[in-house]
Amino acid sequence: MRSQTSSRSRSTVLVAVALSAVLLPVSTAHAADAPVTVDRATADAFGRIADAVLTDRTDALLAPGTAAPRVAPGAGVRAAGAGRVSLTAALTRTEDAAVASLRGTRSRLAALGEAYTAADTEVTVDRTRVTGSRATAWVTETTVLTYRRIRGDEPATTGFSAHHVLTFAARTDGTWQLSGLRPADRGPRQVNEPATTDGSAGPAPARVSPMAVIDAPRAATTYPAPAAVKNLSGGPYDYAAMATYAEKYWKNYNTAYRSFNAVGGDCTNYVSQSLKAGGWQPVTSSDEEYGTWYYGTSGQSDSWVGVNEWSWFTQTAGRTAPLANVYQMDVGDVMQMDFDKDGSKDHTMITSYRSAGGVPYLTYHDTDTYRRSVQSLLASYPNSAYYAYRT
Repeated sequence: MRSQTSSRSRSTVLVAVALSAVLLPVSTAHAADAPVTVDRATADAFGRIADAVLTDRTDALLAPGTAAPRVAPGAGVRAAGAGRVSLTAALTRTEDAAVASLRGTRSRLAALGEAYTAADTEVTVDRTRVTGSRATAWVTETTVLTYRRIRGDEPATTGFSAHHVLTFAARTDGTWQLSGLRPADRGPRQVNEPATTDGSAGPAPARVSPMAVIDAPRAATTYPAPAAVKNLSGGPYDYAAMATYAEKYWKNYNTAYRSFNAVGGDCTNYVSQSLKAGGWQPVTSSDEEYGTWYYGTSGQSDSWVGVNEWSWFTQTAGRTAPLANVYQMDVGDVMQMDFDKDGSKDHTMITSYRSAGGVPYLTYHDTDTYRRSVQSLLASYPNSAYYAYRT
């Protein structure tokens, strides 16, 4: 659902940001314990309420004066002959807290020199399932945020594709009630997910190895950073090709490669593909632990897909050098995050754009994201550990 000022009518605002939505009534036979079904119109309505909730979150990130007024959760929307669905009291409180948290993210972003002037959030329902009197809906959210021109060299937009699971309860009066909404992706929370300040890792798994060969040092996150000029042309690698590959396949995956979303995450696999597109050559045999880096039809090295294993290989083999500060990254450089500072890195991203003002923008899988700024990640994860690599 597009979120911006100008000509939005009050009725449009109600549909866009109310934390309730009109649903077709459940079969009235439900009271007699007949099977509950979700027809196409009701599934579409599930998508509308997900759109409303997620748009409400996204609006909280927009610069003051650019978002439509928020409608109180549970206000409801009615149409003749249609039932009514509302959030449970517990979920209403959760969403109020989420919006408050995201306004805190917006403030941290502003302090770091970033803001958004418009947003477009759209939701599609992928599938639904009914078990007894409960329904589950799996949805895909696609959100695009427009950067405000503060330094003047920001890219036009950032975007992501995220997946969520909604749970609904059928009530005896013939209506549905939304009781739960949770993310289904690994990796960093998208920017419109409420931030935590305790460094919790969320759903991302930590990889543990019995032996770290060479471990990268943490990078500072202060801006501006000392100069660390990178030669983007004339060397052995094509950094523009890395960025082009990353931005081509950030959402529509390259079918020439296997996806690892369901078995630990696809973030490092995707970065490895981007590096290979820019000239990194495979290493298929080595006497060193984590000394190989390759992908084949019958398998791949741990360092191709593993967050920590990639770091150990690239540091030991001299493929990367640690950068002292995340703001020193340039196109083709890589950043990793340790969400909970437990010493095990959790996520890998590649820089696909750098502004003239010295801000890197990361593109990655899990959640599939295009040109997310370092500031945005710092605002969402203020207490995580960051690692920056010159490739």
